[in-house]
Amino acid sequence: MAGSFGYEAEHDALSRAMAERALIPAVRAVADAVVIAARVSCRRQIGNLTGRAAIHPAEALGQRMRREPLAATRATATTQAPCD
Repeated sequence: MAGSFGYEAEHDALSRAMAERALIPAVRAVADAVVIAARVSCRRQIGNLTGRAAIHPAEALGQRMRREPLAATRATATTQAPCD
């Protein structure tokens, strides 16, 4: 649960706990999978909690339209900040 709610200091623990229930373990379980997420806050939270980048669906579509393999670079964000 990211977005502005999930990035508020008083909701940080809840946001992380929700992410750790299913999403983050799934991302960690498949190291070579490309993660696709529509919202900036979702991509940021995935990067913060896993060290992996998630790409926007439009980026994935563009890569496939150019007949490129899906790829995402390693996340560089290490701290949470409001982003939506």
